[in-house]
Amino acid sequence: MTTDATYRHAIAELEAILRALETDTVDVDELTTKVQRSSELIRLCKQKLRAAETAIDRVFDDLDEEPDWEPTGEPVAPEATSKPTPAAPRAGLSPRLFE
Repeated sequence: MTTDATYRHAIAELEAILRALETDTVDVDELTTKVQRSSELIRLCKQKLRAAETAIDRVFDDLDEEPDWEPTGEPVAPEATSKPTPAAPRAGLSPRLFE
């Protein structure tokens, strides 16, 4: 498998190795080779997953750095994003119920 192998191809090869091992058609000499290859493929898959996770995190970090905008293109006023003020308590009710 080349260094730019895809995650999908690595998983497919791992599944093929697993099927071969489940059928008991692999002899002892071939077993070592298949286990070593499986280890390489698992390592490759982990690297691909880490790279994808890093790229996705970068996208979300970039989104978090952008200011919030209303559809009009104007910045959102701080009071528009703050917690609303609770209504005045009704007569006879504890004000703590409205916090």
